[in-house]
Amino acid sequence: MATEMKALTDYEPAELAEALRRAGHKPSHAHRLLRRMYQRPHEFEIPAAQFGRGLTDWLAKNLRTRQSRIVRRTTAADGTVKVLVGFEGGGAAEAVLMPAYDGRRAAGCVSSQIGCAMGCDFCASAIGGLERNLSAGEIVEQFLWLRQLAWEMHRRLSTLVFMGMGEPMHNLDHVIAAIRRIAGPELGELGGRQITVSTVGIVPGIDALAEADLNVHLAVSLHAPDDDTRRQIIPAAKRYRVAEILDAVRRFQARTGRIPTIEYTLLAGVNDSDEQARLLATVLEGMRVHVNVIPYNPTGLGVGGRVYQRPTEHRTGSFVAILRSEGVAAHIRRPRGDDVNAACGQLRRQAAASAGAR
Repeated sequence: MATEMKALTDYEPAELAEALRRAGHKPSHAHRLLRRMYQRPHEFEIPAAQFGRGLTDWLAKNLRTRQSRIVRRTTAADGTVKVLVGFEGGGAAEAVLMPAYDGRRAAGCVSSQIGCAMGCDFCASAIGGLERNLSAGEIVEQFLWLRQLAWEMHRRLSTLVFMGMGEPMHNLDHVIAAIRRIAGPELGELGGRQITVSTVGIVPGIDALAEADLNVHLAVSLHAPDDDTRRQIIPAAKRYRVAEILDAVRRFQARTGRIPTIEYTLLAGVNDSDEQARLLATVLEGMRVHVNVIPYNPTGLGVGGRVYQRPTEHRTGSFVAILRSEGVAAHIRRPRGDDVNAACGQLRRQAAASAGAR
């Protein structure tokens, strides 16, 4: 019976106000209840002294305060915390908290789906395919867990990226609804400029995100400058060519004014040559973008049965140096959480393997 009850994270303020009104309670309590949950997830309880015994009893009988729990947690030597969040609606997804080096802030990463249908050969999220989309409330709960973890570390969750499990553009309605709650001044107050949505290059989704006018940033996982190489590692590349994706990126920038990020995971002997660096600079010529070069975080056997390797530091440095010499803004993203398998999908796969072994 409990799983049939809606959770507070499923509600917009107006929806909860209407539910309270129909139950004979003051609709004005809705905003106070939700704001308390978003702003203070580390101590969220519904105090009878503040809201009255009648309302707290009704809430306890008719709503859940949470619809998820942390089923596994790992902490890396660099402080990165990765959690596997299990949902009462079924399945589990990963979220990550990465402490900033200033000692005060932290960055968060959340998932939009359980599993992924994109089939990227080097990504652990793709193994096993797509299980289901996450609801807006389930996405919000990942944010609340990360905000709570940040508070426990005496830090502030300052930025959030949709770069966990799944393709956000294939669950865009729920992603947009979650962002409005997380970023908006009524609830999460994180702010659109502190949020980045990542995509493997789903052109209609990029356009729809721009139209949503959320003031968020866009990151595109390009991973190769040419269609042939991209198709080898990203099956979705068969649908959208590099030129089409970059045209959509230009439209996003023109509409939003945000400078997009091009994500480029370096795979040794696959997409890390000098020639590919020069070609990447060529296809990005004239664009205001930032290239995020990511040395591969090994995940073991890929979807297609291939094992990928991380390039050497020298090869990575040479790749970035060529981009910069061609006038491309680029830097190397330092790997985080390598020692706890922090790449997307690894913790979920590890948990499933442990369960299967018992």
